[in-house]
Amino acid sequence: MTARPSPGDLLIVDGRASVQFAGDRTLTFRVVSVCDQPTYAGWIWLTGYVLNRRGEATDKREIYVQLDGLRPIAGPVLIVGTTVACR
Repeated sequence: MTARPSPGDLLIVDGRASVQFAGDRTLTFRVVSVCDQPTYAGWIWLTGYVLNRRGEATDKREIYVQLDGLRPIAGPVLIVGTTVACR
């Protein structure tokens, strides 16, 4: 992802975004806000909700991630197992 995420965007946050989200720590994340404070080039602070397999918010988090490592999910989402599929 090269553009800054916007509130409402749904993202996959995995090891490409930050090593802390590698492997089984991958998140499905709904963006609530994007911090405007300057950071290191290519990094960004996001606030949002971690979604469970049913798409329900389970935790509010603030995360620091590499913009290029974020993967957007388009459209309505059905999460089955560890696979994310768009309807």
